[in-house]
Amino acid sequence: MSDSSPDRPAAPVLDVWCELQCSDCRSALDDLRALRARYGDRLELRLRHFPLEKHKHAFAAAQAAEEALEQGQGWAYVEAVLGRVEELDGKGEPFLVEVAGELGLDAEEFDTALVDGRHILIVDADQAEGKAIGVTGTPTYVIGGERLDGGKSQEGLRERIEEIADRLLAEGV
Repeated sequence: MSDSSPDRPAAPVLDVWCELQCSDCRSALDDLRALRARYGDRLELRLRHFPLEKHKHAFAAAQAAEEALEQGQGWAYVEAVLGRVEELDGKGEPFLVEVAGELGLDAEEFDTALVDGRHILIVDADQAEGKAIGVTGTPTYVIGGERLDGGKSQEGLRERIEEIADRLLAEGV
């Protein structure tokens, strides 16, 4: 997903530990859109999965997001699902397939991916890494080795992310 040409330094990475049944993650969408608009490909935003046990459809939603990424519309799918958290709460996995169809993705393949579990290892690995670095809730951001917890409050987080990203870009990291 990132351009690794030798003429161009690698973009700083912002890991976004997210859960697609989380209303706080939905609230963070505006900040993520603003960061993408400001930095474009100079900042790599990586979705990292951290499904919480209290949300029964979060693990399936994380797998569905990986399928959307594989089909070329990862962030569009994430935004569509987060924008309708209440529907995910009520409809569960059929809703995940429905959203795929609405975005023009291969909904049948989504259904198959949720049944065969082809993306479980990615979700498990993200969750394990998140726990290892101290992620306890979502959204949580990691940039330049600094962890920023947005689960309690997102006040000032985008500004802090921008400060770190600007510093990293100035340093050529």
